[in-house]
Amino acid sequence: MRRRIKPIVVFIFFSLIALIMIIAKVQASWMEREQLKAAQKSIPSASSQTSSEESTTSSEDEKVVLKPIIDVSGWQLPNEINYDVLSRNISGAIVRVFGGSQITKNNNAAYTTGVDKSFKKHITEFQKRGVPVAVYSYALGASIKEMKEEAQIFYKNASPYNPTFYWIDVEEATMSDMNAGVEAFRKELKRLGAKNVGIYIGTYFMEEQEISVDKFDAIWIPTYGSDSGYYEAAPDTTLDYDLHQYTSQGYLNGFANPLDLNQIAVTKNTKSTYEKLFGKIKKKSTTK
Repeated sequence: MRRRIKPIVVFIFFSLIALIMIIAKVQASWMEREQLKAAQKSIPSASSQTSSEESTTSSEDEKVVLKPIIDVSGWQLPNEINYDVLSRNISGAIVRVFGGSQITKNNNAAYTTGVDKSFKKHITEFQKRGVPVAVYSYALGASIKEMKEEAQIFYKNASPYNPTFYWIDVEEATMSDMNAGVEAFRKELKRLGAKNVGIYIGTYFMEEQEISVDKFDAIWIPTYGSDSGYYEAAPDTTLDYDLHQYTSQGYLNGFANPLDLNQIAVTKNTKSTYEKLFGKIKKKSTTK
C-alpha cells in the first residue's frame, strides 16, 4: 500500500518551485535592464577624433557631435512620420529610391517597376527641413544587363533631388558572379554622372560572394550585436568602412516604430567623414 502524500506538502513543494521561477525571472529582467543601460552609456560621442593617429584634430573638430543617421524606405509610411520632430533628432537620412527589378505586385513599399512608393515624400520633407539626404538602391539584377538597368532607373529617379551620395545595397546573391554584377551597377552610376557611389554590404556576404569594394567611394556595413536599439560595439573587421548600421530596432521621437540607426565609423574622423557622405556641416547661427 502506497504512502499517501499530505496535500500541504504538495502545496509547499509547488509554491517553492513557483517562487524560484519568479525570482529567476525578476533577476533576468534586472540583468537585461542593466545591460541595456550599460550599452546606452557606451555609445561613443561623435567627436571628430577616435584614434591616437587623429590626436592632432582641431578644436573645432572636437566639438562635432552628431545625432543618429537613419535609412528609410516605403516601409516607413510618411503619414506615420512627424517630419518636424524626427528631423530635429537626426543628422542625416538615406532614402531608398529603388527596391530592385524583381519586386512583385504584392509589395506594399514599392511599385512593380521597383521604384519606392514613398521616396519622393521622404526626400522632399527631409530636405525642406535642412536634413542632408543620400539615397540607396536595393540590387536585385540577375545579369549584367539588369544591374545596369537598375542603375539607370535609380539614377533617373534620384538625381533630380541632388543627393549627397548614391548607395548600392547588396544583400542577395542574384547572379553567379555577384562581383561582376555589382561592379556593373557601380560603373553605370558613374557613367550617368553620380560622383559619389558607396556600397552597403555585410562583411560575411562580401567574402562569401568575393565582392570587391575597392572602387567604391565609401563603405557602409551592418553589425547589430544583440540589436538592442543602442550602439554596443564597433564591428569586428579590418575593412576600412565609413558608416556603421548598428541597430534595426532604434527609436527616435517623431516616429513610433523601429528605425535603422547608423553612425560614422568610430575608426574615422567624424567631421571629415560625415562631410564626405553628407556635405559640409552647417554652422549654427549665433544671432538671436
